[in-house]
Amino acid sequence: MSGPAASSSSPTAHLMGVYGRAPLAFERGEGARLISTEGEAYLDCVAGIATNALGHAHPRLVEAVKAQSEKLWHVSNIFRIPEQEKLADRLTAESFADVVFFTNSGSEAIETALKLARKYHAAKGQPERIDIITFEGAFHGRTYAAVNAGGNAAYLDGFGPRLPGFIHLPFGDHEALKAAIGPTTAAILIEPVQGEGGARAVPDHCLRGLRDLCDQEGILLIYDEVQCGLGRTGKLFAYEWSGAAPDVMCLAKALGSGFPVGACLATNDAASGMIVGAHGSTFGGNPLAMAVGFAAVDEICKPETMDNVREVSAYLSQQLNGLRDRYPDVIVDVRGRGLLIGIKLIPNNREFMVMARDQKLLVAGGGDNCIRLLPPLTLTLAEAQEAISKIERTCDQVRQNAAKA
Repeated sequence: MSGPAASSSSPTAHLMGVYGRAPLAFERGEGARLISTEGEAYLDCVAGIATNALGHAHPRLVEAVKAQSEKLWHVSNIFRIPEQEKLADRLTAESFADVVFFTNSGSEAIETALKLARKYHAAKGQPERIDIITFEGAFHGRTYAAVNAGGNAAYLDGFGPRLPGFIHLPFGDHEALKAAIGPTTAAILIEPVQGEGGARAVPDHCLRGLRDLCDQEGILLIYDEVQCGLGRTGKLFAYEWSGAAPDVMCLAKALGSGFPVGACLATNDAASGMIVGAHGSTFGGNPLAMAVGFAAVDEICKPETMDNVREVSAYLSQQLNGLRDRYPDVIVDVRGRGLLIGIKLIPNNREFMVMARDQKLLVAGGGDNCIRLLPPLTLTLAEAQEAISKIERTCDQVRQNAAKA
């Protein structure tokens, strides 16, 4: 017997109410522009939360979807999938890794990495090594183990007991980290640049220190590059700035540039416990996703793409720091790396986002009262200048509102 009908007054009445949605919908996009259902154009510096790395309706990706969709969408991982092998070859050639497991999302890539880390030690005769060390402000996804890894109470409260095996430490506390490592430690999991936690970049020397520590203690180093990887920081992978390669790395978001694709990359040694039957996925690595993923990676890897990220991000950093100097009553700090930019604010970040939307600029929220700029890697210098102008006008609006209060 059905219950009472939901109110039809809201267009989202029949959707589970887990999102705080902006009152805005889009019907099409091109490059860094989104066109609303009302016909208004917005400059998109959210890019699906660092996902549409090549912008909207990139012709190479559109062609990849069209071509593959006319041949084969899905089979099963009980068969070889040549498209999967092709993308794995490319990712390992461009990184530290030897092997890849394909998923549909970043959360699934994280789940794979967590299972891999425990399986690694169990296969080596140390099944007691189950503890994963993570850090305050981290975000590793919304699945059950991933939210326990992140440790954010807002995402855990009401979902029953916390999972054992996760140790959460303050960000940047080296002494606490050394003290936390013991005979049950399996791995350290960290974002080289935190995304949701407020766009905080881990200093290069700290990543090198983590690498040395993991080697000394015989534990795995796992990087979550779901948001900061694949060109976002101006190198293909964020860890390349430090030279401290991980044992395991999780990717998603830009990997399909809007199409659901994730991956867990690892060295042969780190993945040595992942034998037949240890893990699996129905949709992970299907031919359609792999065709889009390969096209996206191929475009992101082009020198001109990386050159553009470095040029545009340098301009944005310079200009945003200038705005911080001119609006100390609005902007506290500018942080991040490349085109993963955080702006820590004095006014409420959510209110600032609404005012930016009034300027036809889309920005993302973040922890520590930050907004994030996560534009396509293809954002032009002219579009970056436009974004700065819109942020400046938003800062002016904040001042005007404060004067009226």
